[in-house]
Amino acid sequence: MIRRIATVGGLTLVSRLTGFVRDVVMAATLGAGPIADAFFVAFRLPNHFRAIFAEGAFAAAFVPAYARTLEEAGLPAAKLFADQIAAALVTINMVLLAIALLFTPQVVGLLAPGFVGDPERFELAVALTRITFPYLALVSLETLFAGILNANHRFAAAASAPVLLNLSIVSTLLLTPYFDGPGHAAAWGVLIAGVAQVLLLGADAEAHGIGIRFRIPKLDEPTRKFLKALGPAIIGAGGVQLALFADTLIATFLPAGSLSALYYADRINQLPIGVVGIAVGTVLLPEMSRRLAAGDEKGAASAQARGIQLALLLTIPCAAAAVAIPDLIMRALFARGAFTAEDAAAAGATLAAYSVGLIPFVLLRSFTSPFYARRDTLTPVKAALLAATVNIALKVVLMGPLAQVGLALATSVGAWINLGLLGYFARRQGFAVSGQAIGKPAAKLIAIGVVFTGALFAGAYGLHQLFAGMEVFRDETMLAVLIVLGGALYFVLVFGVLGKNWFMGLLKDVSTAADSNAPVDLEKPDLTDDASALPDSEPMPKG
Repeated sequence: MIRRIATVGGLTLVSRLTGFVRDVVMAATLGAGPIADAFFVAFRLPNHFRAIFAEGAFAAAFVPAYARTLEEAGLPAAKLFADQIAAALVTINMVLLAIALLFTPQVVGLLAPGFVGDPERFELAVALTRITFPYLALVSLETLFAGILNANHRFAAAASAPVLLNLSIVSTLLLTPYFDGPGHAAAWGVLIAGVAQVLLLGADAEAHGIGIRFRIPKLDEPTRKFLKALGPAIIGAGGVQLALFADTLIATFLPAGSLSALYYADRINQLPIGVVGIAVGTVLLPEMSRRLAAGDEKGAASAQARGIQLALLLTIPCAAAAVAIPDLIMRALFARGAFTAEDAAAAGATLAAYSVGLIPFVLLRSFTSPFYARRDTLTPVKAALLAATVNIALKVVLMGPLAQVGLALATSVGAWINLGLLGYFARRQGFAVSGQAIGKPAAKLIAIGVVFTGALFAGAYGLHQLFAGMEVFRDETMLAVLIVLGGALYFVLVFGVLGKNWFMGLLKDVSTAADSNAPVDLEKPDLTDDASALPDSEPMPKG
């Protein structure tokens, strides 16, 4: 499992790095003014719906259903199930797309009401949304392919697909003179990327004999169970997205540039969420679904425990950096061209607020996977809706005194509430990950994080004095030095406090501890090569 997480995480890191290049080009081209705000609204709208109907609800319901069908009935039955779901998915998306294109002004007016009084931003947002919204239908189909590939232990193509989005937007922005402006160039980049992503994943699925053939849906047993899980999943994903919708809606009433500050801060915040949280969750869901279908409760619990520890190990230094040096990060990465030092300061304050919730953001997928793997999509709905209610209420309270920083802080509080509720519900249902498995390592990692935060803060102050006379690339140099020295320090702290045996044991596959009759204790090293314990284990396919 660790190897698969490394595959997904590594390719996601490539995606995030190309995403950083994309954001640098966008910041220099769009700046943080009306054009940028209009594009971010146009980009966020299909992405909100995508997160609800595609990567959120659909993936949560489809992957466990497909994995169980594959485990229990074999590949032909799983392919039939996927073919039927694909036909229904495309039909629903076509209807939604037609409605959105017909009523785009009303949709933009509803979700970004602050633009109504600003004709320039409103009309541009409407025009750009009509270009970007078809991306929803394309990414929904991409999500279907990704679910099929992941359940068959092929993770590379799906993890690398976002790279195409980044490269596409960069390419069209560099060709801005051939479009009606930078906003239109970026919007067309989104649409072109959607087509490329579907072709990539579809080709990979077809090449390995798991491609789709559209068939008329039938209400057979797998489909009924899928639909039963899909309804609550849509509500749950909708609750999470409702809070993000609130960000967009409220930010349109704030001064120009607030949406842009939220966007750029969230892009940095999403780096560990994507590289760590999504990678762990992507691998964990089909892994737990397969083990539970085989009756391996201990294996599923052990997989979750290792995923949580790995996520904490990789997330804590990122959270520390966002707390200690947010301004430096934003200046070094984006303060050039149309993106000013003042814009960087606003984005840095927003990043610091997001960092408060970075740990729960990353861990949420690891905590929802046990429910989804058991086909329980209703319980995560309860947690998500309760957290969203508090989140939105806090946004309304904090938007006045803190502007977009208040929106980010409310989002972080909501993430902690969501995570806490998921842990409570899991414990009440009898499958919460044990304190024996993660308690001591987690406490030690958090203590290391506190020390590491102070070291970064002190290091940034010292480097500021050291490079005070440097007129060019000072911020970039300071950030690079802190990354190198900070990475080495964190490595030393982890090995010094937790020990080599813990670290090496964490990197071992999950099956030895899972198949053991002994309680799972991940502080003890696992020195057995256990790949042969899995009947379907095989080298990760190259992709």
